[in-house]
Amino acid sequence: MADLSLDLCGVKLKNPVIAASGTFGFGREFDELYDIGQLGGISVKGLSLKPRTGNPPSRIAETPSGMLNSVGLQNPGVDSFVENDLPWLLTKNVAVIANITGTCVEEYCGMAERLAPTGVHLLEMNISCPNVHEGGVAFGVKPESVYAITKAVKAVSRQPLIVKLTPNVADITENALAAQEAGADAISMINTLTGIAVDVHRRCMILKNNTGGLSGPAVRPVALRMVWQSAQKVKIPIIGMGGIETGEDAAAFMLCGAKAVMVGTANFTDPFACPKIIKELDAYCEAQGVARAQELVGTLRAY
Repeated sequence: MADLSLDLCGVKLKNPVIAASGTFGFGREFDELYDIGQLGGISVKGLSLKPRTGNPPSRIAETPSGMLNSVGLQNPGVDSFVENDLPWLLTKNVAVIANITGTCVEEYCGMAERLAPTGVHLLEMNISCPNVHEGGVAFGVKPESVYAITKAVKAVSRQPLIVKLTPNVADITENALAAQEAGADAISMINTLTGIAVDVHRRCMILKNNTGGLSGPAVRPVALRMVWQSAQKVKIPIIGMGGIETGEDAAAFMLCGAKAVMVGTANFTDPFACPKIIKELDAYCEAQGVARAQELVGTLRAY
């Protein structure tokens, strides 16, 4: 067996496979099927300061090789997570990543402060959310806003801070650099691509919210390109995601420069996706004669 372990921002992970936020809940349902302690980490359902009911249905639509979602970050709120879910998660011997969201800088900072004294290992900041003080423009669109929100949250964070980048920008490397310069400990990419689904028979949108986030294998080539480009620019760790379904998919992201990967949509189509990918990544390393999986990181060669 290959050594799949790694150090991510000072946190020890058994392997580089992390369950992505919004696709794994708080892990309880999956733990009924297998021991989630075998995963490298879990990025929990996106958390807000107060409970959110999310968007009205319909809010999920299948697309070729993927799905659109406009769930709207439905969650029970950070206090409920800390009181009811975190204690259980901390018994599972897995790195716990709290994914935080907000509509203004104060909310993001409040989340980081609330989670600071807890046992959460890492924070993942979702900056694809609309900034209510800036007319609804997402925090993650402009490098200057990425820098500002990252610097503010990093100043009050006790845990290492991962900044999750949106792909819906002209040049994602500029935002990756802005996050690094503001003090981010790592970046995760990519979040979903914005799209729509059309019901041609009713001649209307399928999603109640009109637009949704596209994920799944359809976005993988875009995600790989963005990880590869960003890895040429930043020195902090990159966590890659976007349509990962197999161990070789995970290896592809690592070759492009990702130190770890997150598995999202695949959890919906196969609840055993994460442990399967771990085994397949191990088999890939053995077939390639790679003793440590981290030897793969950033070794992609041009044709």
